[in-house]
Amino acid sequence: MATVVAPSGSIKELTLRGIILGALITVVFTAANVYLGLKIGITFATSIPAAVISMAILKAFHDTTIQENNIVQTIASAAGTLSAIIFVLPGLIMVGWWTGFPYWLSVAVIGIGGILGVMYSVPLRRALVTGTDLPYPEGVAAAEVLKVGSGVGGAEENRRGLVLIGGATLVSAFYFIVAKTRLLTDTAGRVFKVGTGGSAISASLSMALIGVGHLVGVAVGLAMVVGMLITWAFIVPHWTQDAGFVAQIGGDLEALVSAAFRQKARMVGAGTIGVAAIWTLLKIIGPIVAGIRSALIANRERKAGRGADLPLTERDIPIGIVTGIILLSMIPIGLLLYAFGNTAPISSEPGTTIIVSVFYVLIAGVVIAAVCGYMAGLIGASNSPISGVGILSVLGISLILVALFPGVSGDETKALVAFSLFVTAIIFGVATISNNNLQDLKTGQLVDATPWRQQVALILGVVFGALVIPPILDLLNTAFTFEGAPGAKATALAAPQAAIISTIAQGVLGGSLDWSLIRQGAMIGVVAVIVDEVLKRTSGKRLHFPPLAIGMGIYLPLEADLLIPFGAVLGWFYNRWAMQSKSPAFAERMGVLMATGLIVGESLMGVVYAAAVAGAEKAGSADSANVLALVEPYPAVMLVSLVVFSLAIAALYFWTKSRASDAPAPGDTAFPPTEAAPR
Repeated sequence: MATVVAPSGSIKELTLRGIILGALITVVFTAANVYLGLKIGITFATSIPAAVISMAILKAFHDTTIQENNIVQTIASAAGTLSAIIFVLPGLIMVGWWTGFPYWLSVAVIGIGGILGVMYSVPLRRALVTGTDLPYPEGVAAAEVLKVGSGVGGAEENRRGLVLIGGATLVSAFYFIVAKTRLLTDTAGRVFKVGTGGSAISASLSMALIGVGHLVGVAVGLAMVVGMLITWAFIVPHWTQDAGFVAQIGGDLEALVSAAFRQKARMVGAGTIGVAAIWTLLKIIGPIVAGIRSALIANRERKAGRGADLPLTERDIPIGIVTGIILLSMIPIGLLLYAFGNTAPISSEPGTTIIVSVFYVLIAGVVIAAVCGYMAGLIGASNSPISGVGILSVLGISLILVALFPGVSGDETKALVAFSLFVTAIIFGVATISNNNLQDLKTGQLVDATPWRQQVALILGVVFGALVIPPILDLLNTAFTFEGAPGAKATALAAPQAAIISTIAQGVLGGSLDWSLIRQGAMIGVVAVIVDEVLKRTSGKRLHFPPLAIGMGIYLPLEADLLIPFGAVLGWFYNRWAMQSKSPAFAERMGVLMATGLIVGESLMGVVYAAAVAGAEKAGSADSANVLALVEPYPAVMLVSLVVFSLAIAALYFWTKSRASDAPAPGDTAFPPTEAAPR
């Protein structure tokens, strides 16, 4: 996809009004994400809604630019994605170590981890954005929204593309809202018996997932199907027929299937993701080293006074500043860990524990930033199994603490669990930001943004998010508490990811973790890596099954990922048709714009829904999640919804083909090509 190249000279990009607007959007989106994440375990992507709102507001100014709009969405998306820290920090309440969220301590943990994530992302941009063909579905979608909204591109493409994005947005938004009224449903699923046990099939009827699938491609989609089959055709049926597990869980078949997935399949998936992550890191070490080398060359050019002659793609924050910030960050991290670990057994051996933990943060941060960036490029930041990375992080620090303090028990074990969660929270800040940053930097590449300005915007987004998140967490903890915490209320929030990460820390340090599940997942990961490499070598790299995508398929719940392969297959068929059309490149871009609209509509309505839920909670509603419900669920709702959803998607694809099929062929005077001026 061609980038948008702006003419040379001064353009408005990192402006005061853009920073202020990004900060204001941050407050709203971060609050909504924190609440939804704790309530139901999901968050929504903030890049695209921020881009749409930014364009709507900045259109009032005559001198706004696409690059300025990009800065606004960058700030808002950085803060919005940082809200995923809720997958770890509430664990300190759940294990009974904190009773609230100390403001400045929480700000420091979130902020320092996030800034480290930005710094680690600088050399990764060269390795994983400009140096690869990863699809970056949300980054591409955000760029398409910005380009169409700013009138970039040929007149005919812009006119048709705007109609397609608008139409798909309306359909996606309409279905989302109607589903919340219960006239339709946004979930479809059934639990069924398999032998003496059971399994399930379920899907979130999410048009955004269809759009993501279209953008990530069929290889990723099919690899995810393999992972889903491993979980739902083998792991879950096996454990629901295991006599010991059945006796432990009890309850009905649905509860048994759910427990088998959460307690068994997810641990297998974490092992697969771990092996695939290590293999991915080994493969991208070369590009990362090359990126660092080119950053050093660019730094020498700046010092020689030739910085203005550097290509736009080389204008990152100077690598010397990046390295300095990373190393200096280890000082406050060490002080934070020292202050936190002031109880036994850590207080008896603080020096060794703090030094080892700081070193772990430094090294694990590099690994996790690279892996999360790759996962985001492969499948998108919203669908990346970030909590799986949290599991691997807490496993690592917990094993270190077991080695340093063998044989502890009682309150000392509790102190080590809390310390492991605190260290994981810092690393998780790195993970969440690197998971999102490279999407933003991909958007920036496609709209010709200046990398260093966008990286500064990312830091600002982290600061805004770090300041906003702790009081929201404290407010929710006071109002609702968290499930499993001492003194939890009946209205306690589930915080499912924080619960599983806390449970794993307790399992490792208490000696009760079932390591056989991790080993099984690791073996699956090894096989997946071998199969992928054989396929690529025998097919000339035309066929491959990304091992990380297989791990995601095992780890993620079906409703979060089942429709991605459907979208990938639909996109594959559409692109095959596009290749035979009068103007193949134009037709393919029209498909991208339609898929983008599917993501935009649901993302925008996610904000509206979150606001409605929050308002209902404030008003004292006992069923705030169904605040928009107009009717009680009726027997045929699932069938009706499947039909309506399928017809809507089919209609959108046929409409897109009709909009693209009669486009003038390239070279036709009625269809002038998009021109890019030199910069």
